[in-house]
Amino acid sequence: MQGIVLISVAMCLVPSLGWAQTPQRCKSPDLFTGGITVATQDEKVYAVGKYAYDAINQRIHLGEMGTYDHKNFTYEVLMLYKEGVMYMIHRHNQTCEKVALQSKFTPLEVPLDASFMSQVVLGTLAYPEQGLVVNVWTGQMPDNSGTYMMSFTELGCLPVSGFFQPKTNGHGMRSHSYFDNVLGVKDPDAFVPPPFCQSAKLKVNRDGKRADFFSVFQ
Repeated sequence: MQGIVLISVAMCLVPSLGWAQTPQRCKSPDLFTGGITVATQDEKVYAVGKYAYDAINQRIHLGEMGTYDHKNFTYEVLMLYKEGVMYMIHRHNQTCEKVALQSKFTPLEVPLDASFMSQVVLGTLAYPEQGLVVNVWTGQMPDNSGTYMMSFTELGCLPVSGFFQPKTNGHGMRSHSYFDNVLGVKDPDAFVPPPFCQSAKLKVNRDGKRADFFSVFQ
């Protein structure tokens, strides 16, 4: 798994030729769904699943299956930033953990302070419909907690990949890959906690760990 991550990083570091102008920061759509994979550098975490993204109401839903330290897991995460809460949902036994989010909503788009790194082609532009132009950006993670390298499509500004290196040790670098993106959210109920979550009591944190988007993958 670590080899796959390193190959992906190397791909992002190879600049394409032929573009005279530096791409400008783009604005991603406010509503879309798709698939996501997550892996950590120490290979303890690998997950794949679906996600729904709503920048208007500041909501993210993740439904994932994966492995942590060679053990399988299946759960859902619902982050409601305007309410300041995050739900860890386990449908197999209908249990729900409700914790206070400890970060502000960060849009899944090119950050305002990002620096352009390179423009690459996934596939080839030698033939029609066989290549995808992607722009790579770098910068500091929110709250100066680490660094990131993210890529977005030149047309549409949809996320392709992200590499995040936190300052703390943790699991080291995390890689995110996004695929099968579809504009809009067909199922608005994806952002509604299931009925069995109504009795969940709010916790300030979980075992003393920071509760935010990145803590989902710890």
